[in-house]
Order: sequence, then structure tokens, then C-alpha cells
Amino acid sequence: MIRVVSKGIFYEDKTDEALKLYEELVAESQKEKGCVSYNLYRDMEDGTILTMMEEWESEKALEEHKKSEHFTKIVPVISKLRKHSELNIYKKIL
Repeated sequence: MIRVVSKGIFYEDKTDEALKLYEELVAESQKEKGCVSYNLYRDMEDGTILTMMEEWESEKALEEHKKSEHFTKIVPVISKLRKHSELNIYKKIL
């Protein structure tokens, strides 16, 4: 099992634009083979912090996701809307 945690701090005036893009990304990603869960969270104290939490059956499924049309189209646009981002990929060990 692979877990991805992708946290972004967005420019205040770009957060709503990012949310609209994430709607399509989440909807399409949840349909992918190997996707266990794919959800977006918003920080309760700072609305400009959005965190994607994903779970994939395997590294192969994650790699296929990164090649998908919706990912390659949407993620570069989202990247331009944030000030800072952090990406962590974890492999379940216990």
C-alpha cells in the first residue's frame, strides 16, 4: 500500500481557482484502477492550505496515475497557483 500526502499553501486569491481544478482531478483519479482513496482536505485554521491524501494499491498504480491525462493536464496548472508545496510518499510497512 502506498500513501501520498501532498500539501500546498496557495496564494489567497488563487485558492478558489485551485479548488475548481481539484474537483476534476479528484473525480477522475478516484475512478482509476488501483486507487484506494483520493481526497482533498482544507486546513481548518488557514483556508489557503489544501492537502491531498491518496492511497494506492501499489507503486505501479501510482506511476500510472502520474501518467494519466487528467493528472498531466491539471497538476501543472495547480502548481502555478501555490506559494509552497510539500510532497511525501509513504510505503506501508506494518
